Amino acid sequence: MSRTVHIAVELTPELEHKLHELAALPGQSLALIAQDALKHYVAWRSPQLADLAEAIAAADRGEFASDEEVNAVLSRYDA
Repeated sequence: MSRTVHIAVELTPELEHKLHELAALPGQSLALIAQDALKHYVAWRSPQLADLAEAIAAADRGEFASDEEVNAVLSRYDA
């Protein structure tokens, strides 16, 4: 079941103009555009946050790369 959430967002005039241009297309309301953008953002960001949580848990368990492992990675990138 869907819920309505009201969000206030500050937009540059250029972005606001582009959004209104998109909303002028048939079937493209501002609400639908915002919902689609949020759906894509959440799908992109959620795995990153899950990976970060796992990395923190690994660090809490004391699982760190050795100096040799770090140096091997850095040397591959001439860092």
